[in-house]
Amino acid sequence: MATAVPAERDAVARAFPGQVRESALPGAALHRVGGGPDLLAAGVGPALAAASTAAALTAAALDGRPYALVISAGIAGGFAPRAPLGSLVLADEITAADLGAETAEGFVPVTGLGFGTVTHRPPAALVRVAAAAIGALTGTVLTVSTVTGTAARADELRSRHPRALAEAMEGFGVAEAAAAHGVPVLELRAVSNPVGPRDRAAWRIGDALSALTEGFGKLAPVLQSWNPHEQ
Repeated sequence: MATAVPAERDAVARAFPGQVRESALPGAALHRVGGGPDLLAAGVGPALAAASTAAALTAAALDGRPYALVISAGIAGGFAPRAPLGSLVLADEITAADLGAETAEGFVPVTGLGFGTVTHRPPAALVRVAAAAIGALTGTVLTVSTVTGTAARADELRSRHPRALAEAMEGFGVAEAAAAHGVPVLELRAVSNPVGPRDRAAWRIGDALSALTEGFGKLAPVLQSWNPHEQ
């Protein structure tokens, strides 16, 4: 389980009772929860999240206990009115929204330049079961390197990604690391603020963290029963 910051990691940990043990990784610390998942505060942004997640995946593989699933989790901005404050969003597409080139005709994703990828798709069957269990919305979660702070930018993202429900900064990086190891990925976000003009007074970070804890409490049985070989 990879979050950006310790507050998000700790919110997830509260859904899993048990003693926490810490293991050192290059540049990060892995928290192992008895009876729960391994938790990693992977850092802010897609590059650091990818590097930290890759370190955890490599360490697990070398230890002879490779992971069967990676989850990118945390709070996010939601595209109103489809993803209101406090709602949970489960990605069926994890898309890098600003990986590409600006041209006179508009933005061109890196795939339009003839290389790379901009979208990872979690296992569809797992997304359906998990979303039903926790009451999450499903759609595209965008990964950005620069958080949206204007209405114009929000409208541009809506236009280019009409299925987008939320934006965050780590999901695509986590998904890239997971894909390099051949491991499936999920992204679960709790909406703390609307995407658009930055109004800190309207943010509901505490409520979003509580929703994240509650969501993972309901998600735990789904993860325990999931068999990746059935996908």
